[in-house]
Amino acid sequence: MSKKFYISDENKEELLKEINSRLKLPGPLMPILHEAQRIFGCIPVEVQKLVSKNTDISVAEINGVVTFYSSFTLHPKGEHIIGICLGTPCYVRGSQTILDAVKADLGIDVGENTEDGFFSLEAIRCIGTCGMAPVMSIDEEVYGEIDVTKAKRLIKEARKK
Repeated sequence: MSKKFYISDENKEELLKEINSRLKLPGPLMPILHEAQRIFGCIPVEVQKLVSKNTDISVAEINGVVTFYSSFTLHPKGEHIIGICLGTPCYVRGSQTILDAVKADLGIDVGENTEDGFFSLEAIRCIGTCGMAPVMSIDEEVYGEIDVTKAKRLIKEARKK
């Protein structure tokens, strides 16, 4: 059984203010969803229902947008996001092995957060650094020519910062 997402009065008011300021503009849904993601850190169904109620856009349409675009997430992410590229050049050079080792090391699967909420793990697709394959990222920092040992070291260093 999943826990219900909590929407504070303060966050609800902030979102309603954003909805009202954008509702009369053309194509308001995407900017509203970006603001919802900023305010709540994710856009679970409870937030989608709030947006729907205040925009007259169906929850089905909102959910379709939220689940289509990778910039939106249904679940809160960790403080720091680790991404392991599984694009073809990275994959051919062993990124799946690195991903498997990082999953085991952190005790989580792709799309999950560590118990302390410090890290989220993502399998990412090409980020345009194929010459450095395999690559991983921690937040906005990209690291190339990694192996299992280097990946674990980078994660350990990130935890210390």
